[in-house]
Amino acid sequence: MAKKIILALIILIFIGFLGFTFLVNDTVSIYIDGENVTVTTNTLSNVDTESLNRAICEYTTHAMNDSDTNITSNKNKINEICNSYGLENAKITLDSSIGENQMPVIAIVDGTSMLPTLQDGQKVLVNKTHNVNVGDIVIADSAEYGGIIKRVDDINGRSVHLVSDNKNVSYEYINGALYEIKGIETWVDVSDINGVVIDY
Repeated sequence: MAKKIILALIILIFIGFLGFTFLVNDTVSIYIDGENVTVTTNTLSNVDTESLNRAICEYTTHAMNDSDTNITSNKNKINEICNSYGLENAKITLDSSIGENQMPVIAIVDGTSMLPTLQDGQKVLVNKTHNVNVGDIVIADSAEYGGIIKRVDDINGRSVHLVSDNKNVSYEYINGALYEIKGIETWVDVSDINGVVIDY
């Protein structure tokens, strides 16, 4: 009788272990604070998690500064990386210092065109998004000026009008000609917006 009880307990333990194995999901948790990326992978699979985490960190760090990357494309690429390491169907969560499924980036102001709001050399925290409103300060790629940080002045469909906060006008002689120096005003497509400044 004791042998049957022991055998039944062993069978129950084995079934419980199998059930636990099927219930445990492979998870990849990514945390971004705007400058740093931390990755934690939990799995029972035989996967080189150290190399996997390093690959995800490297990709996500690059993705933070790529204007074409968003949360969906970021998670899709991370899923591809997981698959390439043999970790299929992992649950991927992305958390950040500004909330779940957000991509914060630290940027540095270059120039005085946003005075008095932003100072030259000042660090700002940017939420990587194309969702902008009039009055937001944004980072954008301008065909005419390159990378700029400006305030949204107007939105017309997909076109976004950006202006400098610094309204000072000065004049400078260059090669015998007088030039007016003033803040930038330009239109960009909403897809050229890299993010909205949320803290400075």
